[in-house]
Amino acid sequence: MRILVFLISLWQSLIWLLNPPRYIVPSPLDVLAAIQRQPDYFLRHAWVTLEEIAAGLLAGTILGILTALSIAAVPRWGRFIWPVVLVLQAFPVFVIAPILVLWFGFGATSKIVMTTLIIFFPVASAFADGLRRIPQEIVDAVAITEATHWQMLAHISIPLAIPSLVSGLRVAAPLAPLGAVIGEWVGASAGLGFIMVQANARMQTDTVFAAMAIIVLLTLALRRAIDWIGPQLTPWSTTNEFSPSRP
Repeated sequence: MRILVFLISLWQSLIWLLNPPRYIVPSPLDVLAAIQRQPDYFLRHAWVTLEEIAAGLLAGTILGILTALSIAAVPRWGRFIWPVVLVLQAFPVFVIAPILVLWFGFGATSKIVMTTLIIFFPVASAFADGLRRIPQEIVDAVAITEATHWQMLAHISIPLAIPSLVSGLRVAAPLAPLGAVIGEWVGASAGLGFIMVQANARMQTDTVFAAMAIIVLLTLALRRAIDWIGPQLTPWSTTNEFSPSRP
């Protein structure tokens, strides 16, 4: 937070010093004034984007968890599933977005699918790695008890892999707004990305920056939420691995 305050202060100082045209680079005060002029307008569109982010984050997380669990439960499935996942991940988001809008329309569905695809890979990859990387001494100890593969998965592998899942969520959560906003850029009738496209066409740079500022706040809030959820999912951990870093 202190870094953010420092950057905003530096930004405002450079504006005072260099005095560029406002239509090129507005000052933080101009951005704040743009939000204050029409707070309901920004709130309404921010709520649309937030709904898309939340739905995509939830769907991507569930899909990633189920994919990782299916591979752990039936390892042979991995040789068929992972190539498909990697192919999907290899496509740039700007390539996929127009196709999703064509398939699912200009409504929220295409943005949710876009966000889901972005969230899915880091969650599935991190959780699958966690499920695979069980210490050998634990595997040997469980083998002595003659536990079944499913018992091993439910009582040992999944609990030990939860920190990896949270790590994947920490990577994925800041990417969630990206999926929603890119989808709104391609085609939408509401949302912060829609505001940016409309304002940019009218050279209302302060409005564009205001929408960007709200997206940054949403991203920081998502990261904070994951930082809070991490220790709740791993109460047995004695480390501070998932605590927010302090500058």
